[in-house]
Amino acid sequence: MTWRASRLGDVLTLKRGHDLPDSQRQDGDVPVVSSSGITGRHSESKAKAPGVVTGRYGTLGEVFYVEEDYWPLNTALYVTDFKGNHPRFVAYFLQGVLRNYQSDKAAVPGVNRNVLHELKVRSPDTKAQERIADILSAYDDLIENNRRRMALLEEAAQHLYREWFVRLRFPGHEHARIADGVPNGWQRRTFAEAYSSLEDGDWIETKDQGGDDFRLLQISNIGINEFVETGNFRYVTEETFKRLNCREILPGHILIARMPKPIGRAWLVMEMPWRMITAVDAAIAVANEELADAYFLTHYLNAPASLEHCERRAVGATRPRIARRELAGLPLLLPPRQLQRHFREFAEPLNCLRAVLYRQNEKLRAARDLLLPRLMGGEIAV
Repeated sequence: MTWRASRLGDVLTLKRGHDLPDSQRQDGDVPVVSSSGITGRHSESKAKAPGVVTGRYGTLGEVFYVEEDYWPLNTALYVTDFKGNHPRFVAYFLQGVLRNYQSDKAAVPGVNRNVLHELKVRSPDTKAQERIADILSAYDDLIENNRRRMALLEEAAQHLYREWFVRLRFPGHEHARIADGVPNGWQRRTFAEAYSSLEDGDWIETKDQGGDDFRLLQISNIGINEFVETGNFRYVTEETFKRLNCREILPGHILIARMPKPIGRAWLVMEMPWRMITAVDAAIAVANEELADAYFLTHYLNAPASLEHCERRAVGATRPRIARRELAGLPLLLPPRQLQRHFREFAEPLNCLRAVLYRQNEKLRAARDLLLPRLMGGEIAV
């Protein structure tokens, strides 16, 4: 295997992504890729597959491989010329190059493609590139397969929620009396009556961050009943946790993103590899177990009607957000506690399996990330 010393610009050519204001987005099949990954879909593409995209601002060091035509956003850089190199290898190669990259821009950390092009690198011949790509992509293929399984498990729970609590086709619905859209035994309530507490996360300034005792979760980590790993790891120490009187996030809590879109999305916290706190733009809800189950409430918050209500109630010209008092006023059609328990009996095992798959993916990522620098450094013969 031969390795050649060169400039990064001799291996690939990077270009800045393209503007795409929200007002110009049209629903379609083309992925829109930003510095944090795929952020939506559009009807047109700006770049042909395969694609390799990394952050220009925002999330630095993350590299995304796209297997279909796509639209790279202006917060990203994308490869326009692979110069005969293996595209999948280039994605891993660029990830290795940017692994410990330090931006020289103090105010808003970012990368300049012209600066990157001048970085000194070493790259192997194309046969070695193919073998390295095959080794690392085997991990990513397993991760993607687990991710799809997780999505199917959540989809099954969402489908049952819609059948029972939106379409009102719950067990025994054939014999239930319904008056003004409310089945007998159900109640019109507000979200405030279904939780025992609703608090904001903690205000953690940059100067307070450091250490590795408690991970600080951002609103970008909150998906629609899923934890979204952005690679943006922030922590506080035990001393800071106590000094600022932070609240620890525990399994069974519901984290609600008060911004950005979709505003009001919620994640039922599961067991994670770290102790956790969350930022002030997330709300922490604890279910009132006498009236409501956390699994039911999480799916209720993520239902289209709830998300639409939150978007209408959000205020702010540049970055709309919803206040806790508006969350508290969300209208809720509350089913009997027994029916909620039946739903949990179905949804909880699915959620537990999703947690197992998530932990498997974390181990796969860790193994891949240990291999990557050794393969890129030529320490392991391929």
